[in-house]
Amino acid sequence: MRRLAGLVATFALLTAACSDEKPGLDFPFTQATTPSPDPEPSPADRSAGSAAAAMDALCVQPGAPSPSAVASPADGDVAPEIAQLQRRVEVVRGLDYLDPVAADAISGTEMARRVTDAFEVQYPRDFYARRTRAWATIEVLPEGVGLLEALLSYGQGGIVGYYDPATGELVYIGSGDLGFTETFTLAHELTHAVDDQHFDFTRLDSLVNGCRDEEFMAALGAVEGSAQFFAYEVLRRFPAPIGTDDVDVADDLSALDEVPPFLLDLQLWPYNYGHGFIIALERRGGLTLVNGALRNLPVSTEQVLHPERYPNDLPQRVDVPALDAAGWDDLDVMQVGEEWLRAMLALRVDRATAEAAAAGWDGGIYRAWANGERVAVALRIVWDSPTDASQFHDALALWLGQGDGAGDVRLESDTRTVAFFATDDASLELISSAL
Repeated sequence: MRRLAGLVATFALLTAACSDEKPGLDFPFTQATTPSPDPEPSPADRSAGSAAAAMDALCVQPGAPSPSAVASPADGDVAPEIAQLQRRVEVVRGLDYLDPVAADAISGTEMARRVTDAFEVQYPRDFYARRTRAWATIEVLPEGVGLLEALLSYGQGGIVGYYDPATGELVYIGSGDLGFTETFTLAHELTHAVDDQHFDFTRLDSLVNGCRDEEFMAALGAVEGSAQFFAYEVLRRFPAPIGTDDVDVADDLSALDEVPPFLLDLQLWPYNYGHGFIIALERRGGLTLVNGALRNLPVSTEQVLHPERYPNDLPQRVDVPALDAAGWDDLDVMQVGEEWLRAMLALRVDRATAEAAAAGWDGGIYRAWANGERVAVALRIVWDSPTDASQFHDALALWLGQGDGAGDVRLESDTRTVAFFATDDASLELISSAL
């Protein structure tokens, strides 16, 4: 999923104040020496009729960012309490700021206003209207729920601070006094700032602009995981007072009640599991491995979920060919990774089953078509082994049996599955027989 741009740069920054944090995961890790290459599709992958070519044609880039509302400070202009916290972040992060960072405390109402203003420019309505239709057909969105509106509800209810790599702007919800919540929020954002100054987070723009959702989610896992990890380290080494903070978190967290579980899972994922990814790297190789993951970002959510697979286990390219049927046009194409599949399956099966069925992912994509009000979607996944493919096939068959829509799943080969979703039985029959 794309994240807010403009006022909140390429990605929105949610702190643990609103998450179901799962710290302390201890993954096995084998240090690798080969960095992950950029897996952008080659010209051959973008041949006419390919899913990659369709994704290029359907992708809509976000609008230009709004000007920063926070001026870059000169040395000595940073508030003393912010300067002190910056020094503490430098200590735990092991990196020095190359430039001072301005930070503004704003109200929850002002945060919600900025998020709302950014949406019109940064979230193309046509793009998200088309994706809403595809996701509704797959049944990961409830009937009548718009993806754009749900994302706005998340932004208004979940964002408590952001840092903008394009401008250096940092704002957070708070009164100006640094209590426990403000300290964590600022430490999180200040970690983003120092990481960005050393590793250049504007690199993520190309992923957003190219609609490379799976790779972007993976990169966010490293970026947000670092901020979570070192914010907790700041609190551990320099305890903040625990009490009632005068924090107006977007006035009302009830806005999150409007966010469908599937979408909320995807939005919180970089913070929860990205944290575990950084913990694993730090335990096995210290700051050297952590810095390496920010320099050479993970390219799949599989690598974040299973740190031992970073950086050498690269996904396969998967294609869904064009649908040769009169009246049907491309509607949406999206990279689908292990976390997307986990979140989808967890809507109807227990979490352990969902996690086991999505493990072994080795690449995936869906392609959706529309003919008037009719929609059909093909989801193709390649797996590490025949056992992995069969396990997913069985879990998705169970999942489909609990739904109301038209759907089917089959094994294409020992290690490939394809699933079909449609708004009606006739469209399902058309797509399943054509591909």
